Parts: sequence; structure tokens; C-alpha cells
Amino acid sequence: MGFPARFRRNEAAIFALMAMALLLGKPAPAFTAEAQAGSSRNEVERFCTNIADAARDRRYVLQTQQLEELKSEVDARIAALEEKRREFEGWLARREAFLAKAEENLVQIYSSMRPDAAAERLAEVRVDLAAAILMKLEPRTAGIILNEMNSKTAAAITGIMASAGRPEDPS
Repeated sequence: MGFPARFRRNEAAIFALMAMALLLGKPAPAFTAEAQAGSSRNEVERFCTNIADAARDRRYVLQTQQLEELKSEVDARIAALEEKRREFEGWLARREAFLAKAEENLVQIYSSMRPDAAAERLAEVRVDLAAAILMKLEPRTAGIILNEMNSKTAAAITGIMASAGRPEDPS
């Protein structure tokens, strides 16, 4: 395998200069490795300078492509999250409607019970739930049910009802 054409030209030029120097009786110029390295270094610098703009443009194009791919992935994820949000809001609306309906039915059930039976049943549920039910009952019915309850349970429920009736947060 031969040298590339540019090296062969350099080699021929060096040989021609040395031959002319010998014919004229002058010493041959010193073509050291450093001089050759300097000329090849200049060629490398020129080459790098010539392709710098093209390399920068190609890098920019690649980065733009990567950003577009990432943008499309993010858009797809956002669309999926929006779909999940709409689905969640639908479930939440159905849950709220169910709870409101169940709450109305529960209040009607307790208002139609005998006060002693209602007091016994409310003493067994969570205190905050019992307070919520009693607050929705007519005050006269709620008072009769509280009268039938254990004094400690009635006091706890009354405390929750009083806290809920305050216009501002006590904490």
C-alpha cells in the first residue's frame, strides 16, 4: 500500500531540493521529523478548521432530533396523565354522589329509629361519624338520642359537634 498522493508530492519535493543542493554544492536543508510534524500539524489544523462548522451543524441537528424525540415522549406521558386525571375525576364524582345519597339515607334511618336504639347504635360507630349523623338530624331528635347515650360518649360527640359549629379553626 502506497502513501497518499499528498505525501508522495512532499517526498518528491524533498528529494528534488536535496538533489539541487548537491548539484550546487550547498548543504542539503535539514528536513527533520519536527519540520515534517509541523507541516502535518498545519494540515490537521486547517482540516479541523474547515470541518468545524459542518461538525457544529451536525451536532446541532442531532441535538434537535433528540430534543424532538424527548418532547414527543413527554407529550405522550402528559396525554396519558390527563386521561388518568379525567378517569379519576369521574370516579370521584360518582363516589361523592354515592356518599351524599348514602348519607341522606343514613340520616333518615336514624331519624326514624327509636331514640334508645339509635343511641345504642351510634355509640358503637366512630365518634366523628356519630357526630356528623346527629348534626344532620333535627335538633329535637338529636337531643333525645344524646340523652339516651352514655355520658362519656355523649360528651365526646357533643365536643365534636361544637368544634364543627365554630366559624374558624380552633387550632
